[in-house]
Amino acid sequence: MKKESLEEKRKRLLAKAKESIGTAYAGEEHSIIEAINTYLQLEKIENLVFERLEEWYSIYFPELKLNNHESYAKFVKQFGLNKKEASEEALANLINDKAKAAEIINAAKKSIGREPSEEEYASIAALADIIITLSNLKRGLGTFIDNKAKSLMPNITYLIDPKIAAELLSKAGSLNKLAVMPASTIQLLGAEKALFKHMKYGSKPPKYGILYKLPEVSSAGKKRGGKVARVYATKISIAAKADAFSKRFIADALKKSLNEALYKRN
Repeated sequence: MKKESLEEKRKRLLAKAKESIGTAYAGEEHSIIEAINTYLQLEKIENLVFERLEEWYSIYFPELKLNNHESYAKFVKQFGLNKKEASEEALANLINDKAKAAEIINAAKKSIGREPSEEEYASIAALADIIITLSNLKRGLGTFIDNKAKSLMPNITYLIDPKIAAELLSKAGSLNKLAVMPASTIQLLGAEKALFKHMKYGSKPPKYGILYKLPEVSSAGKKRGGKVARVYATKISIAAKADAFSKRFIADALKKSLNEALYKRN
């Protein structure tokens, strides 16, 4: 057998490395990871832009209160130059809330804010455009994430929101890595900074990370939140193994046992 030269060995190993990388990125999970990371960054950007828009436009209409960023931006785009010209019907169609529309129209009539000049309004409207664009982009990404996450992780997404499942996948790095993690690690995914602080300075240990986004955890309060997160992490750990290895749908039974465990803790 001919002895391999160093150059031939280098080329062979390089080809093997390229093949391994190609295989690793062939699955859908890396696409989901990139999508959820983009979604979360867009969310942060939208919050920052909205903060600036709300603070600036409050000079002209301080009484305007809308929780939905996109609805607020659309109001600025359509009625921001002269808020008193807004009709109740048009506003109700815009925000999809008749009672809230009537409240805003009434507030606009009594507002202490002045109307912006056209020059001022141009800059404010540009900020509103950014928020509307970001909202549309997030909506499209959200649909993509939901569909792909449900396809890749049918058991996990049966238990929790697909976007939260995608965040867990992103933090783990891959579905296989998530599947071999103990429940205690899954419970703390996303709380790495708090965990490091606890280990280094002796502060209180974190009780949850990404799982805090689950309504059942966030509404449980400080005392019960950790226990609820632990129950979810245990079931997610089992669901991840089924999604990664056996490919069997076992989420019905998991959901039932999850609800029973949560009910017992109430």
